[in-house]
Amino acid sequence: MKKIFLIMIALSTIASFGQKQKQKQKQKQKTSVLKYPLTEKIPVTDDYFGIKVTDNYRWLEDDKSPKTMAWVKAQNVVTYGYLDLIPFRNSLKARVEKLWNYEKISAPFKEGNFTYFYKNNGLQNQSVLYRKDASGAEEIFLDPNTFSKDGTSSLGGVDFSKDGSKVAYGISVGGSDWRSVIIMDALSRKIIEDTIVDVKFSGISWKGNDGFYYSSYDKPEGSELSAKTDQHKLYFHKLGSKQKEDKVIYGLDEKRRYVSGAVSEDNKYLFISAANSTSGNELYMMDLGTKKPKLITIVTGFENDVDVIDNVDSKLYILTNLKAPNKRIVTATFKKPTPENWKDFIPETDQVLTPSIGSGYFFANYMKDAISNIKQYNYEGKLVREVELPGIGTAGGFNGKKEDKTLYYSFTNYTTPGTIYSFEPKAGTSALYQKPVLDFDGNDYESKQVFYTSKDGTKIPMIITHKKGVELNGKNPTILYGYGGFNVSLTPAFSIPNAVWLENGGVYAVPNLRGGGEYGKAWHDAGTKMQKQNVFDDFIAAAEYLIAEKYTSSDFLAIRGGSNGGLLVGATMTQRPDLMKVALPAVGVLDMLRYHTFTAGAGWGYDYGTANDSEEMFNYIYKYSPVQNVKTGAKYPATLVTTGDHDDRVVPAHSFKFAAELQAKQTGTNPTLIRIDVNAGHGAGKSVAALIQESVDIMSFTLFNMGIKELPSLKK
Repeated sequence: MKKIFLIMIALSTIASFGQKQKQKQKQKQKTSVLKYPLTEKIPVTDDYFGIKVTDNYRWLEDDKSPKTMAWVKAQNVVTYGYLDLIPFRNSLKARVEKLWNYEKISAPFKEGNFTYFYKNNGLQNQSVLYRKDASGAEEIFLDPNTFSKDGTSSLGGVDFSKDGSKVAYGISVGGSDWRSVIIMDALSRKIIEDTIVDVKFSGISWKGNDGFYYSSYDKPEGSELSAKTDQHKLYFHKLGSKQKEDKVIYGLDEKRRYVSGAVSEDNKYLFISAANSTSGNELYMMDLGTKKPKLITIVTGFENDVDVIDNVDSKLYILTNLKAPNKRIVTATFKKPTPENWKDFIPETDQVLTPSIGSGYFFANYMKDAISNIKQYNYEGKLVREVELPGIGTAGGFNGKKEDKTLYYSFTNYTTPGTIYSFEPKAGTSALYQKPVLDFDGNDYESKQVFYTSKDGTKIPMIITHKKGVELNGKNPTILYGYGGFNVSLTPAFSIPNAVWLENGGVYAVPNLRGGGEYGKAWHDAGTKMQKQNVFDDFIAAAEYLIAEKYTSSDFLAIRGGSNGGLLVGATMTQRPDLMKVALPAVGVLDMLRYHTFTAGAGWGYDYGTANDSEEMFNYIYKYSPVQNVKTGAKYPATLVTTGDHDDRVVPAHSFKFAAELQAKQTGTNPTLIRIDVNAGHGAGKSVAALIQESVDIMSFTLFNMGIKELPSLKK
């Protein structure tokens, strides 16, 4: 009897095993043979300097079209159908949620008689703005989670009047850059005026307590999410008046793509920045103490960046890269503000300067190979001290009003969650203010900086992070993340999804590519226009370094980047599809022949140039533009394109067309999917729930296509 029982168990086990094998085979068939939605080709041909370029998917640029909406829905059905079959996806989500679920508190700031701070209890979709009175009594001031049921409406900036009695705050719906501005009595928390609408790319700067300056474009014809906007205007809204009565301060006659206004802390001056691109600006000022303020020129032309960062009476403190690629602070006077009258206050050094001001001091944040180094100066330009930081990483903050006695700063790196410290400027001492408590021990991991050689011999820094004791056997799942543009510096910062990646034996590598701001204007310029290929070469060389040093191999390498970094991924995967297993271009600028025809895209011309500039510029861009360089019959890596249907900065048509080209032309079984978030934009204000799901989907897709079957973190 016992023998029969054992035979039955054995047969049952064999049957069960066979069933599991059939399920695995069925799953493999479903994920390896994908049937993509049919994307209709409707050719539109453009002539660039005698070269005809056909765009088969121009119709996908119409975001209002029912046909485009149907395409989006159909693509998402295929994408989520694929993701649903990944066996560890739900377990991975549970782990990310668990790690994400810790209290996060911002540095406090004072407005009027209250101290304000942001707090998220862990998984709230949007952080809540709280305040305390002098007695320490705490209350919710603004809760963005009440703006919409699904968490897709977010707070787009909060600005208080000079005495803190009034506040104007922006609301973004569905991730769009367009804002509505609500004006409220800060004491009673009652709305006191009609909503200001159609505000875009704008801060709010109060003139006393009577009104504020803001910037926007005229509402474009056609879709507000994709139509071109290129004449920015600065307005003044006087409390008690209607928006239609708001006076244009600058931009009515002058055509500028980006205009902003900032009132000095002492309420004496208005400083106006005007630019046509994301680099270089003109600078003007007005004396607000006169009845009819006149526009006074500080700098004209767009060759350099210049900004008034503070003043003491009529003495101006100006940050600029004019004759100083790594930036310097100079002084001038209201009566003689132009460059020939400038005097060095904090001279340029061999490290890039980013200053902040608070408590009557200047804090010079220098970058040494993308690592923070803080020096404190007084208003006579004398070095007070070098601020001792908690470790090697990224420090930010040291901002405040002149009368503030205590300042705050944050510190983070790839293995240290963002931690807030208080700082006493007179004594120069730091104290721990808020340390997050989460289920991750950064001591188990290490980061190191290496310098590798790019194609033309340039040395490029890269920080590589992984679990201590990792075996360099070429089989470690690796994410290579990059940006390389717009003077943006990638400095060490903690991320929950990256922490989960590291837990699972992953390697995370971030090179500081040319085009960024890590080494000043020269480094930025070396990755722009007809030197843009340098950025792609730097990224390719980073991948080759990781492979040569056996951190990973082409079978376990994923490349990732967003926005300009999405372009980086798109160009790299079309130039070297053999180099990586997975490609993850997010909200990417991928159709380089047409990027400048959408929303404010023409303002990116400093970095890219445009296809209309010259025949030489067209030929250069055409050679690397991802949409135009997908080749029929090429074997591209497993690709997950991500975007949002409300992205009005890099319109989703870029991603739509790139995905359509890949699906139509590539060969092999590697999936090419596009994941399109609904009611989401370029990234800012995205709900925590959406951020978690997106990160889980990207990580699951990546690991699954690397052949990873079991995740160490899920054994916890």
